[in-house]
Amino acid sequence: QVQPVESGGGLVQAGGSLRLSCAASTSIFSIVEWYRQAPGNQRELVANIISGGSGGSTNYADSVKGRFTISRDNAKSTVYLQMDSLKPEDTAVYYCVVLKFGSRYWGQGTQVTVSS
Repeated sequence: QVQPVESGGGLVQAGGSLRLSCAASTSIFSIVEWYRQAPGNQRELVANIISGGSGGSTNYADSVKGRFTISRDNAKSTVYLQMDSLKPEDTAVYYCVVLKFGSRYWGQGTQVTVSS
């Protein structure tokens, strides 16, 4: 059973940084995604990291490109989301999703609040 566990959320002032972690509880996964959802908004795919022979690839939503960085530590089965230059509009619950063998596994989420 794959159970992603997010951590690292909290309250930060605008312009600050946070690093979210996703402990994937599995050493084999093809894709890990970070989503976020703010109250009243649709869920948004923020970033993903895809396994590949040449080290894989990363993708970002336009709203976070240049500010957020997704990375993975295979030895720890952990994926990180480094969030810099945070804005109040980044406030949301952030979810980690692990894709393995065609199934998607969601974490419970971690709250990120950015004050102006």
